[in-house]
Amino acid sequence: MKKYLLVEFLIISLFSFSFMPDKKISVIFFGDSITEAGVKAHGFITIADSLLNPPGHAAYELTGAGISGNKVYDLYLRVEDDVISKSPDIVVIWVGVNDVWHKKMGTGTDADKFDKFYRALIGKFKAAHIKVVVCTPATIGERYDYTNEQDGDLNKYANIIRKIAADQQLTLVDMRAEFEAYERANNSHNQESGILTVDGVHLNDAGNALVARLMVQGIRNRP
Repeated sequence: MKKYLLVEFLIISLFSFSFMPDKKISVIFFGDSITEAGVKAHGFITIADSLLNPPGHAAYELTGAGISGNKVYDLYLRVEDDVISKSPDIVVIWVGVNDVWHKKMGTGTDADKFDKFYRALIGKFKAAHIKVVVCTPATIGERYDYTNEQDGDLNKYANIIRKIAADQQLTLVDMRAEFEAYERANNSHNQESGILTVDGVHLNDAGNALVARLMVQGIRNRP
C-alpha cells in the first residue's frame, strides 16, 4: 500500500511541476522623465511589454523606475531602494539628457563626474548580479545637421556611455545614433521638434514606438 501511495505522490508531484509557470524575466527601466512617461498607455515601456509578451507567452515583467529631472547622481542615490532591493534580472539605464540639458540652468553634471557616477552605478549592479543594458541619451532638439544648441555636449556624453559599454562589455542601445539616423531620413524640413519628440526631448508616439523597438532588441540581445 505504501508503495502505491509513494508512486501516486510522485506522479502528482511531477504533474504539478509540469504546469508550474516559468519565472518571468524581471526588467527595470531606470531613468528620468522620459522613462517615467514610458509606463503610460502609449509609452515605450508599455509598447515594449506588448512586444516581449505576446498573448499566451508572457516571459517578461517590465517595471518603470523613472523620475522627472533625474540626473546620473540622482539614480545613484536611489539605486538601492528603486532597483537593487527589487532583485531584477536586468536593469536598463537611460540617463544623461538632464545632465546635459540642465547645464543651461547651471545644474548639469560635469563630464568627469558623469563618468564616475555612471561607472559606480554599474559596479553596484554587477555586485548584485543584475545584468545591465545601457542607453545613450537621444536628443535635445531634432535638427539633423548638428545645429541644435547642445549637440556637442550630448555627443560627448553619448561617447562616455559608449566607452563604458565597451570597457564593461555591456549591451548598448545607442539611442543617440538611432535618433540621428531617423532624423536624417524623416526630418526633411530640419524641424527642432515634432518628429520623434513633442519638445525636442520628450517622446511623442513615433518616438515611443522607435524606442520600444530598440529597447526590445537590447533586452533580447543581452549576454
